[in-house]
Amino acid sequence: MNQQNQKISNPQTPVPTTSEMNDRDFVNELLTTEKYMTTAYCTALHEFSHESLYQDIQSIFDESQKAQRKLYDLMFQYGWYSVEAEDAQKLQQSYQKFQQTIQQQSPY
Repeated sequence: MNQQNQKISNPQTPVPTTSEMNDRDFVNELLTTEKYMTTAYCTALHEFSHESLYQDIQSIFDESQKAQRKLYDLMFQYGWYSVEAEDAQKLQQSYQKFQQTIQQQSPY
């Protein structure tokens, strides 16, 4: 079953094609920044030993993740972000390979 991947997206909202930043550029920049911030907060959370500070950063991390998701949803809604559907057979093969790797690495 050799099936082409299908793009999953909404119709693209037109934006001006000028040298100036447009709405899509601004939202994309915000999304990129939120992805970076979420990754940085996640790393920090792994390294905190002070419980109160950990809780504060955990709250900020959660808000950053929510903002990231809202920006992704907005870009997807306007057709500025798309994903590709993967063939079910390829997904099954990846899953089986992952299962084999886990079993090989398990000490039990």
